[in-house]
Amino acid sequence: MANDFNAVGRRKSAVARVRLVAGDGKIVINGRDIDNYFGYETLKMTVRQPLELTKVSGYDVMVNVNGGGFTGQAGAIRHGIARALLQVEDSYRAPLKAA
Repeated sequence: MANDFNAVGRRKSAVARVRLVAGDGKIVINGRDIDNYFGYETLKMTVRQPLELTKVSGYDVMVNVNGGGFTGQAGAIRHGIARALLQVEDSYRAPLKAA
């Protein structure tokens, strides 16, 4: 299972369990597409930030998130994606840390 990376992200009282699996770049949150889950474009940008920063493609992001409000959940998902990306490639640490 080398193409499956798991991580937990937290922000305030929100907890996100993130799985990166080989795929075409879909982001699914609690069984719903990101566009159906978050109404605000800023929250979608927050979630996609680590993927755009590291220019990673070829992974689907599966997320289970609970607790907190939408902003806290978006931050928790971003944290979880960043931690999962560190398992993919160690050299992502510096740019992710800086952002």
